[in-house]
Amino acid sequence: MSHQLPELRAALLELHKTLVDSERISYEQTIGTIPSPNHFLQLLINDPWFAWMHPISELVVKMDQALDSKRAPLTDADAEALVKQTRALLVASEEGEGFPKHYFDALQRDPGVVMAHAAAVKFFAIKKQRG
Repeated sequence: MSHQLPELRAALLELHKTLVDSERISYEQTIGTIPSPNHFLQLLINDPWFAWMHPISELVVKMDQALDSKRAPLTDADAEALVKQTRALLVASEEGEGFPKHYFDALQRDPGVVMAHAAAVKFFAIKKQRG
């Protein structure tokens, strides 16, 4: 299991990038042009518009820390816990609020998000087949 975590991390990172790009477009269409990359970074960190994406950012950081070769070796149990967290996070919901609702909206709005989501959840189907 632990040897498959880099593959899942890469798919999750691509999904994160796609979501960030999609939300930037949505923000700029609604609020106005973001004047600089630094301003955009500050918005990503501090603006409530982008706050719903923090859980996916935090999960990527957890994976990076787990895969850091300077730390203790990654166990299969640790890797499985990260896989479970990813599976639980990548659930969209038409109702409610927070990540599931915003994720649903992004999936409805942007085909790129759909493709990145499909690549990430494909990992779970492959994992299930392998046992």
